[in-house]
Amino acid sequence: MRLKYFLILSFSIIALLFTRCKDDVVEPEEDEPKTETEWSIPTYADDYSSIASWANRSEWNLANVHDPSVAYYDGYYYMYGTDASYGNEHEGHGHFQGKRSKDLVNWDWVGAPFYDPPSWVADSLNSVRSRMGLEAIPEEEIQYGYWAPVVRRVNVGGQEILRMYYSIVINNYIKTGNPTSTAFDGSWTERAFIGMCESTDPSGAVWEDKGFVTTSSSDLGLDYSRASTNDWSGYFYYNAIDPTYIVSPGGKHYLIHGSWHSGFALLEVDATTGKPVNTLGEPYADSASELTARYGQRIGTRNANSRWQASEAPEIIYKDGYYYLFMAYDGLGVPYNTRVVRSENIEGPYVDIRGHNFTEGEGDSYPIVTHPYKFNLSPGWVGISHCAVFQKEDTNEWFYMSQGRLPESVNNYIMMGHVRKIVWCPASASEPDNLWPIALPERFADVPDYGTITKDSLVGTWEHIKLEYKYAQQNTASSLTLNADGTMSGALTGDWSYDEEKKQLTLGNVIVCVEREVDWEATPRRVTIVYAGTEKNLNATYWGKKSR
Repeated sequence: MRLKYFLILSFSIIALLFTRCKDDVVEPEEDEPKTETEWSIPTYADDYSSIASWANRSEWNLANVHDPSVAYYDGYYYMYGTDASYGNEHEGHGHFQGKRSKDLVNWDWVGAPFYDPPSWVADSLNSVRSRMGLEAIPEEEIQYGYWAPVVRRVNVGGQEILRMYYSIVINNYIKTGNPTSTAFDGSWTERAFIGMCESTDPSGAVWEDKGFVTTSSSDLGLDYSRASTNDWSGYFYYNAIDPTYIVSPGGKHYLIHGSWHSGFALLEVDATTGKPVNTLGEPYADSASELTARYGQRIGTRNANSRWQASEAPEIIYKDGYYYLFMAYDGLGVPYNTRVVRSENIEGPYVDIRGHNFTEGEGDSYPIVTHPYKFNLSPGWVGISHCAVFQKEDTNEWFYMSQGRLPESVNNYIMMGHVRKIVWCPASASEPDNLWPIALPERFADVPDYGTITKDSLVGTWEHIKLEYKYAQQNTASSLTLNADGTMSGALTGDWSYDEEKKQLTLGNVIVCVEREVDWEATPRRVTIVYAGTEKNLNATYWGKKSR
């Protein structure tokens, strides 16, 4: 089936959709205002394999999205992501695939920043190798990978530009320089690099490359030996991939990066040039303290005693006095899930919702922002992480974007872009102003404002999911009934209440935030009511959608 971008519905059709029988839809409140704005429920297919070819790229919409980053520029939201796609249909067509949108629902293809590896990468790689006493790798034998850019709108010299930091990994062995597809040579894989480019014309795919920013760095000196391919001790202390970028309220510019190794590095960069403020020096040292003094302060680690800790992809935002640091946990195929910590200072310490110190590596962090899940009537989604978090222009609305993969039982190579609205929910009933970000369970569809969500509209049957950490397993839905007398039955028992002004539903002792979204599992898709929220001692998140 070919994708369709728009299903144009008049208001009368929308009204009809909302007034079907209770078994089909959530009924609207009687005082819902009419809207003159035309709106359509997205109809593009989640399994896009039939249109995965490059020739069909104009129909992809959010197909073939991996590790996205989003920035608003000149009337559009521009999104760039890792060079990956179903069936490798991207090959030969540029790196860091781009899309743009006006409404965060319908996305059009835009060209990539560049189509060949920047020449500085081979030069930088072989310069380091020479200083390490290693033979240069011929440029034609270097195996490149293009990963996880971050894009931001910044003001440089009074001009608004898009600035992108991108990762290029080298898939050759350190010792011999041979590709890692050949026989193991007793060494670790070569380093990664972070480079930077800028644009004032992203719609025309016109970018100026600015070259080297930083590279993977080691605290083990020149001991790059590896006992076997099952050795996960790690040569590099910081892995130079997965950059995120922020301008502090005081005007300082910072990169945070890192993946799987010892943790996340904070590196200050110059506002004008985008390059490190301090001289980096050699990307190897004899101790962690010597290395981090040059290559960045470690601001977080999942496990302070491990060099191979299954956390990556930091993403940072600033809101209401806090830096919120989002991160991905575990392997990307199925178990990928998202956590968030925060700090009043960019350097940390970053703590989770329970007060556990992420900077010091005090174990897994909560809350869970996303996790593999399954509502009824669908196979659900897995691999939901490595996110972009961004604010909608001229609003107080925040959004979460990542890829979602279909389960292995369907087609785990499908990577559909998911945009979700973020709700800010209390950590507990006794801390109503201690708000934490949670992504909604259903993807954003830009549902019109149909008026107040009333208590009466919440009465009925819901699909309730307790998002809790289960490695490589989908959390599944159970039936929950909110009774008109204020009691619950099914997945939860006890009492429920609702604050209409704050749109906060209290389920027992857990406060969840309520919004309208589209039920993407229904056939046909329809508007419903959803919730998301947590409690600081729950070590889990509640997701739900009303089914009738």
